Amino acid sequence: MDIGVCVASHINDIGYVVRAEELGYTHAWLADSQMLWSDCYATLALAATQTSTIKLGTGVAVTGTRPPSVNAAGIATINAIAPGRTFFGVGAGNTARRVMGLPPQRIKDFEIYLQQLAPLLRGEEAEMPHGDGSIPIRHIMGDKGFVNFDDPIPLYISGFGPKSLALAGKYGDGAVLALVGNPGAMNSVWHMMQEGAREVGREIGPGKGYYTTALTTMVVLDDGEAIDSDRVKSECGAMAMAAVHYSYDQYRNFGHQPPNALAGIWDDYTGLLETYPEDRRHQRIHGGHNCWVLEEEEKFLTPAVLEASSMIGTKDQLIERIHGMASVGLEQLMILPNFDTRFDVLERVAKDILPNV
Repeated sequence: MDIGVCVASHINDIGYVVRAEELGYTHAWLADSQMLWSDCYATLALAATQTSTIKLGTGVAVTGTRPPSVNAAGIATINAIAPGRTFFGVGAGNTARRVMGLPPQRIKDFEIYLQQLAPLLRGEEAEMPHGDGSIPIRHIMGDKGFVNFDDPIPLYISGFGPKSLALAGKYGDGAVLALVGNPGAMNSVWHMMQEGAREVGREIGPGKGYYTTALTTMVVLDDGEAIDSDRVKSECGAMAMAAVHYSYDQYRNFGHQPPNALAGIWDDYTGLLETYPEDRRHQRIHGGHNCWVLEEEEKFLTPAVLEASSMIGTKDQLIERIHGMASVGLEQLMILPNFDTRFDVLERVAKDILPNV
């Protein structure tokens, strides 16, 4: 199992990626949300100049905020700085668009986007929709070091539901997934991705060169430590609350009911958010997103909420769980700890987990 880091892009935090490389993490995924963090491409460029082995890419870039040509040129520029270790993760914008009061890109539009993006990442020609037709486009000055298409840029597509997972199987070199709770759930994810792959005559599956990554974070418990200790909350509370924020958006926009893990907090949480004006609530929902927990939300960090999105356990428990995930075809875990404790988590996971997986 590879262990990577997902990074809330911060232009003055390149030392975090450098340290991850030194400790043996395999990938750094720089997140893309213009209304939350620094620009991911500016941050990737600095990281590329200060590292030499860690794989670098977007984690994930957003389809609804940049045209395919812009994203392709951006990551191909990074590939010119870090040849052979650049990848491109992309998704429909569950947070980046919602924090602007917009829904994620619709599946139909997401597929059209991917149809343009995939050839552009190879330096090939794509058809850009325009009016009632389309215009053929390609990067026409791919030499002289402006960009790099000679070294492949793997395309990893983020998917959570059946339709987006099918698109990941149809167009991607791999997929970015939510954390799966058991082997049966991972088998179901594979089935949905394979359905999409079969549409274009592809065969994908565990051990067949299709790369799968899940987003989570990880806390190694001390002997006798409670799952909801202050330290645990300080290291993974932001990930837990980000999952709550996502569930609220699903409920607010589509009427989806929350997962069982949130049942104990749901009425109080929705009541809190509904005290904020509807026309600006989108700015409040994602406060502290995957970096810290707002003071008024700390009470929602119950053991069930913490465990729903994070891997929390003793060293031996975590190693056993990781081996189980690897056995059903998950190839990487990328961890996104709280911002203020990110280095502590980086060091602890490197010490206790990396040598054993």
